[in-house]
Amino acid sequence: MSRNSGKNARKGINSEFSFKTIHPLNAKQQDYLTAIRNNSIIFGIGSAGTGKTFIATNYAASELYYRNINKIILTRPNIEVGKGLGFIPGTIEEKYRPYLEPFENILMYSLGQGLFKYSLDKGEIQPKPLGFLRGATFERCVVLADEMQNASISEMKMLLSRIGNDCKMIISGDPEQSDIPNSGLMDAVNRLQYVEDVASVRFSENDIVRSPLCKRIILAYNK
Repeated sequence: MSRNSGKNARKGINSEFSFKTIHPLNAKQQDYLTAIRNNSIIFGIGSAGTGKTFIATNYAASELYYRNINKIILTRPNIEVGKGLGFIPGTIEEKYRPYLEPFENILMYSLGQGLFKYSLDKGEIQPKPLGFLRGATFERCVVLADEMQNASISEMKMLLSRIGNDCKMIISGDPEQSDIPNSGLMDAVNRLQYVEDVASVRFSENDIVRSPLCKRIILAYNK
């Protein structure tokens, strides 16, 4: 099947579904969306509940829906992968999927359950443990990397150096929630702060939108 006929086939599938856009709820989310649209590597840094994952995942879903990319890669540091998963039946991707539930909930909302399942079955949405990305080259895709405060410096370098043509990497995390020494997240932000086509957006407690109680809890812990 040629690329054009594949696109036409996908257009037929898309006509059966509608896409739900998540609109920014505040100025910081709008800044983040603008940075995502205008750069190839984007860091979303800051507190939980600020909508980092919602904005990034909905953007990636829209790019896939409108065929601007061929696939979405979902990843996060696999600190727990391999511990207790060895006896679970299925491929490593199937074993890893529960770790990426926040992504999947947003993708199902954005694409609808039917198109989400179709895209997952066709390999257009791929859950991948961070440790299994070594040697890969990412082209014509969006990579969503979450909880990256738990990536080591070497893991972050490995991920960033996978970027190829027509690839966008959206990397998010909260340095305050790092479970490891020498996190690679802020190391990467600092190293790349003057590199062209790289942007970072920092969220604060004031940008929390999950719920008023969530905001009060995080403020209490950050005192």
